[in-house]
Amino acid sequence: MTDSKVRPSLAGQGTAILDHFIKDPELMAEAERLLSGRTRDIWLKGKLAQAFRKRSSRQTTKVIRSWMIWVAVLNLVTLLLNMVLLPYDVAVAMLAPGALIFPAAIGVALVWRKPFPELVLDSVLAAGMLLILLSVCLVAVAAGEALTERYLNIMLFVAVTGIIIFNVPYLMTKGLALAALCLYLAFQLQIPGIEIKSTLSGFFFFASGVGATVVARRTMTVLAQKSFLLELRDRRNMFELAESNRRLEQIAKIDALTGVANRHWMREKLDALWRQGDRVALLMCDIDDFKALNDHLGHLEGDRCLADVAKIIEGSVRADLDSVARYGGEEFLVLLPGVTETEAMATAERIRRRVMAAKLPNPGSRVSAVVTLSVGVAVGSTRGGALTAEELQTQADTALYFAKRAGRNQVQLWDPEAQDEAYRVERLA
Repeated sequence: MTDSKVRPSLAGQGTAILDHFIKDPELMAEAERLLSGRTRDIWLKGKLAQAFRKRSSRQTTKVIRSWMIWVAVLNLVTLLLNMVLLPYDVAVAMLAPGALIFPAAIGVALVWRKPFPELVLDSVLAAGMLLILLSVCLVAVAAGEALTERYLNIMLFVAVTGIIIFNVPYLMTKGLALAALCLYLAFQLQIPGIEIKSTLSGFFFFASGVGATVVARRTMTVLAQKSFLLELRDRRNMFELAESNRRLEQIAKIDALTGVANRHWMREKLDALWRQGDRVALLMCDIDDFKALNDHLGHLEGDRCLADVAKIIEGSVRADLDSVARYGGEEFLVLLPGVTETEAMATAERIRRRVMAAKLPNPGSRVSAVVTLSVGVAVGSTRGGALTAEELQTQADTALYFAKRAGRNQVQLWDPEAQDEAYRVERLA
């Protein structure tokens, strides 16, 4: 698999991890508290420390595994060069302790390939590093007095390298530094003829360097943790902005009074449906004598009636396929994709009957003492460009006109031969 295919996947996983963290209010509150203070005082604890480690675990794992593999490879190369460059008896004496480095490094690399608990990974890494450092010290002893000092310095160099590149808990970093210095002092004191003052002088010299490295590692960790906290905050802000935009977009497409979609959303839905190419039915529903309802019962009851009718219409169609929108005033549009004329008429009649059965009062109606609906139905195909969304809506409106004209509280299917021409004539008149 190429890098171009791997990187998006890893980035996606990192984003998913951040999205999980930003939904934790306790964690985000602690992050804000730390960011409000001084950078040097940042110290992640508890859930926040676990979150940071989880976020950086993939990179930490790669670094540790790569370092261990290179240590194993360089160890083998060094042992081979010793056989060529050093006296045979010295090289053979160094072979056994030096050979311990390879399994220790490879063992750590293999364990860190698996998603073991953090305690297991940390314990294996600590044991592996201790074994590697001890092996280098044993090599120093086997090499003889002439090379002992050099190999003890190499051991400190290995420890310092690990301290710098291992993004592990600070306590573990200090433990690695302390272990390296103790090994150095212990094996340095075993060198025959060396003065204690000279040993201590060298020890404190290297201790100051290792200590400075630990402090530098701490600074690197603090900066990495601050970067993580800033990333968390930015991600949360982006999430909240996206949520706000989503809610605003939803509000812009929803009729506030009835809770169904508005005419703008229905227009988008119609345009999208027309691009797919399929049969579609459009129902235009109008509450009969709605003005009389407002006049007799007041606008508050009129608003309540609109909301109730909208719920009845929504409950009468297929929730996963059909769409309902308030077109304006007391009119509603119902979009039914993939239906025949018979199915569309059956749905329209079901809506009409259920609205009447709800027995919502309309004392001023010329049709009934309860709220009734007139419905115009138009059915067509979106294939081939023979019919546009505007034309289908005009047909449904024409059918509604004739439903009203025929006495209201009924369903009319658009008839291209009879209704269209009569509708134009009457409108012009």
